[in-house]
Order: sequence, then structure tokens, then C-alpha cells
Amino acid sequence: MVSRDKSGHDRLDWTATENGMSKPRKVHIKSFGCQMNVYDSHRMADTLAPEGFAETASPEDADLVILNTCHIREKAVEKVYSEIGRIREMKEAAARDGRSMTIAVAGCVAQAEGKEIIRRASAVDLVVGSQNYHRLPEMIARAQRGDKVVDTEFPIEDKFEALAEPRREAIAKRGISAFVTVQEGCDKFCTFCVVPYTRGTEVSRPVEKIVAEVERLADAGVREVTLIGQNVNAYHGLDVDGTSASLGKLLRRLSRVPGILRLRYTTSHPRDMNEDLFAAHAGLPALMPYVHLPVQSGSDGILQAMNRRHTRRDYLQVIERLRAARNDLAFTSDFIVGFPGETEVDFCETLSLIEDVGFAGAYSFMYSARPGTPAADMDDQVPQDEKAERLQRLQAVITRHQRSFNAGFAGRGMDVLLEKPGRLPGQLVGRSPYLQAVQVMAPANLIGSVRRVTVAEVGTNSLFAALADENHARAFAVT
Repeated sequence: MVSRDKSGHDRLDWTATENGMSKPRKVHIKSFGCQMNVYDSHRMADTLAPEGFAETASPEDADLVILNTCHIREKAVEKVYSEIGRIREMKEAAARDGRSMTIAVAGCVAQAEGKEIIRRASAVDLVVGSQNYHRLPEMIARAQRGDKVVDTEFPIEDKFEALAEPRREAIAKRGISAFVTVQEGCDKFCTFCVVPYTRGTEVSRPVEKIVAEVERLADAGVREVTLIGQNVNAYHGLDVDGTSASLGKLLRRLSRVPGILRLRYTTSHPRDMNEDLFAAHAGLPALMPYVHLPVQSGSDGILQAMNRRHTRRDYLQVIERLRAARNDLAFTSDFIVGFPGETEVDFCETLSLIEDVGFAGAYSFMYSARPGTPAADMDDQVPQDEKAERLQRLQAVITRHQRSFNAGFAGRGMDVLLEKPGRLPGQLVGRSPYLQAVQVMAPANLIGSVRRVTVAEVGTNSLFAALADENHARAFAVT
């Protein structure tokens, strides 16, 4: 049902009745792409909860399905349309059973394509851009009246101010690790990237708003927080004293929140690394020694064509400064192969950069032309088969380094944040400081704590370890 509030705005009355009893409606939210989309999806659920929506993992029995989309890669966009087709069949099946289902497309594909989604996929009821999901209740109410709703304007108001606070019960269900958006948008305008057009220019949240959110998370049992943003180390949020705070200053403030044991951040840009952040890595034990620092290419010519505004040497100097701050740091990165004009020489410079740094892991992609970006109109597009062959070679080098990195932990001790039960009885799964999955036999009451373990075996996707604390290990062996 749709009614109007005292201000004359549409509002939802989503509580149906069945045999005289209240029946909450169900929402299924599927996230594509980056961690920021995961965070946004959580906040959508928090926004809809007061409207009577309960989350469900099954789209088949949902009254509302939201696809929170990513526009970075061409295949990601096609996956969205494929998913819409699958959900459309569920919607048709629901209609045959006398039940209605609303389909919403949110996020960056929504922001970029807007009305084109409605034209191409008539089953979609509403399209909401990446800056407008705090308006979801009003838009869903309009869609329930039969309107096709598209809202992709960049709003004047701050969406973070309008969002519902994370709910304690929802936080508890999501686990002991959480993402928190601190910065959104990008001013870099890399020639291959749609983010400045779909997320807007760089905006940073005030320090105290972030602190308050992290305090709520900690109070609900979260022990590890990852600060996220398109350029998270460009963070410059307003502090209580009226000054602009850096990411390093924000990390130091959050390290004092009771209950927070670990801090991380992603994704960073080489040009936004600064002295304060180097100092944070040197002086904050809670800040994990694991930095995701995208470089995209090892060739200065390609970096210039990408408008990255840093050179290979600049990037390596940042790596050197970070390692000088903390010598146990490990690095991951992003790579694009087959950017327009990339030659075999350029590609080999990327491979040599990987050898020079020794990355613990990386995300690698074939260049995908995104409409509206400068690179899409560049000459010298690399043939698809060449891109595929280079990607295979690059991934082989990355895999070799990743396996070498993991193998180096055999027989060594490390601190692991124990997160959840494993597949085997009596097994817990945790994360190392380097985000490796660690399987360890341990009692369930240790979930949420950081424990010292000794790595016994290195698997393909996990490390297998034993508790180093003899008292805990002995007590567990007896039970």
C-alpha cells in the first residue's frame, strides 16, 4: 500500500496481513563489483527496514529485488542484464501465483544508463543512481502506483546524512568485519574509468560521523573495519575543530574506538600517499600491514595515456616509503592489459614491475572500453586475442608470486582474527593480517578474538594452522 505522510510525500505501508496477522515484506539485494557496493547494499537494507522490509537470501520469495550494479567492466554490465532476465522470470512466476514483485536496479550501471535500462528491460520498475538510494522508500512507493521511476540526478543533499543508521541486529548477522565508506567519488579522470561520471567528484564524510558509525559497529560485535572509497587516501573530512583531517588522522582516531582490533583501507591512489599515512603505517599496530595500491601498468607511456599522473618510478618510490615505514608490509594491485596503444614492450614493463615489487596478489583485467570515456575513442585498440594472451601471461606471473608469498608462512606464527565456524566440526575460519583465509581447530567462544597460531600447511586458497596458545589448544583437544 502507498499512503502520504504529513508533508505530502509518498510513503510505503509494506505490512500486509495474512489471517489478521502482520506479514513483513521481503527484500533481496544482490551486489555486483566493489566493496563500496556491498556497503551501499547494507545501507539500503537499513533504510528499508523501518518500512517493513526483512532481508531474504532468496530472490524467488522476495517482494522487492534490488540489483546493486557495477559499471567498471563491459562484462559486468552484461551480467546485470542477464540477471534482470533471470529475475524477470521469477517476477512472472510470482504474478501467476497472485503475488507482486518489484525490480529495482541501483548503483553505477543505473547511474550511467538511466532510462536505457527501462527501455531495454521492461520488467524493471525503478532505476536509482548511486547517489540517491536514501530516497528508495519514496521511489518504491511511486513504482507501486504503476510508475516507471528513474532517479539518477546528483542530489544537493548529502545522502549519508539522510541514511538510516545501521541496525544492531543486522550488523550482528553480517559478521565481525565491516566496510565503512569514508570517501566517495573521484577527481582523477583516468581515461579508462567511468567512476567520476557515475559517482561524482570526491566527497569525504566528517570525522565524527564516521567515528559514530564505527562505535555502533563495535558495540554490535564488529572487530575489524575496512575504510573504503574510490580514492580512500584522498580522504579530507571535516574534523570537530573545523580543520580537514587526513586518512592517517582518521585511522588514529578510529584506533581508539573500544572493541576495534583491526583497521584496513582500500582503494588507494599512488598520488594520494602522504607523510601522515606513512606515519600511520609506522605507528599504528591496529593498521594491518597490507596495502592495495593500484598501478594499472608498468609502462610510463601507457600510464601517461591512462592519465594516471604518476610514473613507474613514482610508484616504486611510494612502495619504498611504505616499506621503510613498516618492513612487513605486503602489497596488492590492479592491472589492465591491452590498453589502447599497448605494445609488447609496454606489457613486458608491466611484468617487470610485478617482479620488482613481488605483489602478494592482484586483480587483473583485459581493457574494456567504457562508453563516454576518452580511452574508448583512442586509436590503436589492441586485438582481443592479444589482450587475452597477455592477461594469461600476467596472471601466471601474479599467481607465482602469490604462491611464493603464501608458502613463506609455513611453520611461522601469525595473529589471526577468528571470524566464523569452518566446514569441519570444531573448526574456525579467520583472517591473517594479509587477508589470507586461515583454518584452525579452536573452540567457538574464540570467535571475535585475535589469536596467535602456527601455520602447519599452506593450501591453494587457505592456510591451515594450530593455536599457539598451549592452554587453549590442550583444553580444546580434551573436549
